[in-house]
Amino acid sequence: MPETITVLLVDDHAVVREGYRRLLEWSQGISVVGEAANGPEAVRLNQSLKPDVVVMDMAMPGVSGLDAMRRILAHAPASRVLIFSMHEEAIFADRALAGGARGYVTKSSAGEVLVEAVRAVARGEQFVRCPALVPPNPEQQNLLGQLSARELEVLQLLAQGFALEHIGERLGLTAKTVANYQSLIRQKLKADNALQVVQAAKRLGLVFGAQEPEV
Repeated sequence: MPETITVLLVDDHAVVREGYRRLLEWSQGISVVGEAANGPEAVRLNQSLKPDVVVMDMAMPGVSGLDAMRRILAHAPASRVLIFSMHEEAIFADRALAGGARGYVTKSSAGEVLVEAVRAVARGEQFVRCPALVPPNPEQQNLLGQLSARELEVLQLLAQGFALEHIGERLGLTAKTVANYQSLIRQKLKADNALQVVQAAKRLGLVFGAQEPEV
């Protein structure tokens, strides 16, 4: 492990990045060398700064964190990416690790957990702190293989009853783009109505106790 761990922070909220920067730099031996507000910027900065660890938010407008991670690893396969996400569902951690992440930590974790994760990933270790993390069952694995990370996010919000416009606001997408994702999700899951979408989301562990809409 390097004497000083260099970190690239990637999150679309400046206030959030500032909080993480202070947290990490107050910890001995960690230096934040760059910040990115979106996926493409993260790819560029990773190439120029070559940080020891990239701390990447998963849910960002436009290019998602997992898409940005794939681009980073395509250019620099040795890069170490730690996903720091609001998603506590096991399916998101599984998708991140399968995509090449060295670690996955939920944003609900205590601050010292992020510091611990950065140090572990810098040492070349895998670090996972996700309360619900369990190996997916065969049915979940089959559904997981059909959906992209962004489709999983849209599916979760659809199953929670959010309107397309609201989903678009949360993910930084237009309502039309969300509608296109909705159509793709229904096709892939062979869902004919909103009830079947919710049932599929429950099988994936994305929602618990959701109200099933009327058909």
